[in-house]
Order: sequence, then structure tokens, then C-alpha cells
Amino acid sequence: MDTLRKDSFDEHFEWLPGARYENAWSPGGWTVPVHATLFGGRYSSELGVYAKTTALDCEKTVLAEHLSRAGYTTRGFSANANIADAFQFTRGFDEFHHSWRGRRRDPDIVDWAEFISETRGEGPTRFLKAVRRCFDDDVDTVESLKFGVRMKSRDLGIASIAGSDDGASEVLDLVESTDFGDEEFLFVNLMEAHGPYNAPEGYRTVDVSANPSFEETVGDGPEADPADVRQAYEDCVRYLSDVYRDIFAALREEFDVVVTLSDHGEMFGEDGVWGHNHGLYPVLTHVPLTVWDGGDATETREETVGLLDVYRTVLSAAGVDDDEARGRDLRADRGSRSYLAERHGLRAERISHLRNQGCDEATVERYNAPLNGAVVEDGSYGCETLDGFRTWDGGDEAAIRAAIDDIVDSLVVRDVDLGEDQDLPSDVEERLSELGYV
Repeated sequence: MDTLRKDSFDEHFEWLPGARYENAWSPGGWTVPVHATLFGGRYSSELGVYAKTTALDCEKTVLAEHLSRAGYTTRGFSANANIADAFQFTRGFDEFHHSWRGRRRDPDIVDWAEFISETRGEGPTRFLKAVRRCFDDDVDTVESLKFGVRMKSRDLGIASIAGSDDGASEVLDLVESTDFGDEEFLFVNLMEAHGPYNAPEGYRTVDVSANPSFEETVGDGPEADPADVRQAYEDCVRYLSDVYRDIFAALREEFDVVVTLSDHGEMFGEDGVWGHNHGLYPVLTHVPLTVWDGGDATETREETVGLLDVYRTVLSAAGVDDDEARGRDLRADRGSRSYLAERHGLRAERISHLRNQGCDEATVERYNAPLNGAVVEDGSYGCETLDGFRTWDGGDEAAIRAAIDDIVDSLVVRDVDLGEDQDLPSDVEERLSELGYV
């Protein structure tokens, strides 16, 4: 569940059974490097997948590839444009679905992202051009019209046409309609807690459509009341909890193990930071993690664990192993460990955008600095910030710094050519912009 804060999870997901890890930590503060670790069982610098190089193009065998080779049917669904074929995150999947926004790349549908870019500023005449494009281009006219209407309805907040969420209802339909076999793996990324915060009508308690951005971190914060922005987020989380309750009920009927987690949290002005495009603060890296393997019981687990462990936990449940990977099977090992968190600066597209907006070079370089953090075995956490090293809850700075140094020294860093920016399809770039990534 993308962008779900630990405190919000605790408040709204008390119903979820399984082993609930109270001290689980993410290896990063945003989607791409964390999913690389989930899929690759190593830190993002070892896989060469992070802000400067966002494709899962490493030579290592990744999770779905391992499972596919072992005879599992591998299926995926992503509502996040970062976790898509454009960035090679669909490797090893027999089938991979996207939320309706992600299907803009369908060759049978008008390239609406390109059309919007071409006709921006033309006024009402662009709607006539849009209809003509659906008839003149070599595309499915009806599906193109339906998709265009749905996109516009979503922008206008007309849920009766656009749908009530960013893909969770589609996932529920997918799980309930799929005839799963005995050896199946399903990966799902849900974006209902990610900005822009547009909860369905019955859940919306504030009239705010917010999407905390990096610009608000660099600047003076959002124009809307910060309390309203946070409430808009919580409205979305309440909806996510309700729809995931139905999804989980369907999953437990089909699967032996269900791992529920968030890749990172979300900042609402803590330390002057908004969203999740900067920093390794514990609000971002202390995440929900629950492993269900049968029954209705809830077990609270206090040991220090990491999302780094999820890879081998899933492989072990499937009877597969990757001895070269980091992490361990959480169901078999109850010990505490230390874990690294990494941030490799800003995406190239973000840097270009800041410069185009007139941001001075000193500010760009300041926020582009790489950062490291770590949680140690006793659960205390610390990280580098732009204003120096910081710890929380009385953590021992020397011990945390030593853990960072030890793990960094053990990294087998992949050498990646950073000389060229990735040429993104127009629809992917537009969706990333909508989500605040570029």
C-alpha cells in the first residue's frame, strides 16, 4: 500500500490479522528504490536502482523470475507509474495489469497525454479535436472516447464516471474473478493513500484536493490549511482500509501467505518537509508490515526487521531460495537486526524542473545530496539530514553511525552509467508529474 504511514495504518487497520511487525523499516523514502529491494533482495545501490537510474535492469534474478522458473504463475497489478514495464518492473510476470490511468499506453487507445500536450491552451475547440482524433486515428474509437471521458471526469471529480479510486476496486474485481491455481504469486501496488488526495464522496470530510510536493518542501508549504491536507490524506486511508478489508478477505481464500506493507510514509510539514521526495526521516522509513499465514489471530512482533526481509520471506514460503540475497525468512527468524536506509539525491527530471522554475543552483545541490540512515537492533533510528546527523527517541548516535558504516562497507555497489537521462513515454512522464515525482 503505497505511501501509507505507520501511525495511520495503526489507526485504521486494527482489523488486519497476522504477525504485525511494530518495528519494521524501509530501505528508502520513496517508491523506486524500495520496490527494487522488495523485488531484488538487496539494497538499491547494489541493484543500481534509485533516483538517478530508475529501471530495474540489473543482471540479478528478481523475485517474479525466481518464482516463474520454479513453476509459479506470476501476476501483478500496479497503480503506480514507477512500477511498470517502462522501468522493467514487470520482469518475470506472466501477466501484469495497471490501473485505468496506467492503461494510457494501450496502442489501441488514443495517446491522450500527447494530445493534451499538443492542444494545451486551445480552449473549448480542443474537445472537438479530441472527438475527431478518436475517429481519424487507427485506434479503437469507442474505447478511446470512453477513456478520454473518464480522464476528464477524474480531473473534474465526477466519480460516477471516473470511478471512486485509483485501482483498489479493480484489484478486488481481479482477485474475485481470477481462477487461481495451486502455485500462484500475486503482487499488488495500491495508490489510494498517495496524493493527490481525492477520497470517494462518502469518505471525504474536507474540501481539499492536495498533493504535497517537493516544491512545498523547498518553498513555504502548501496553500491549503496543513490540517486539512492531513485530514484529506486520512480520509483516503479510511477508504483504503475498507476496500482492502474486502481484498484481503478474497486473498485469504486463495493464498497461503499474504504480506501487507507500505513502501514508505508521507510527511506533513514535520521538519519542514512535505510528501516523500526528500529525506530519510522516520515518518518515511518506519513502515507497516504484516505477514499472515492462516487463521484470525493477531500477533504483535517487537523485533527490529526490514522490508529487506520480505524478498526471502516470500521465496521461502514458495520453497525457493536465493542464497546470495540479503535478508531472512521472517517466519523462521525472530531476531533483531540493523538495516540501512539510502537516498541518492533527486531524479534528473526533478533537477531539470527545479532549474526551469528558477531555483538557484545552491538549493538544487543541497537537496541533491545523498543521505544514509540506519535502524539498529534495539530499534533506535538515526539519519543524515541537510542540517547534520540526527537521532530519534534517545538513539545512540555513535552506534547508529557505526551500523551505517558497517553496512555501507559491505555493499557490493553496482556500477551504473548515469550519463544519459531516460527517454520516458509521454503518458508515463505525465502520470509521474501528476504524482509529484517529476
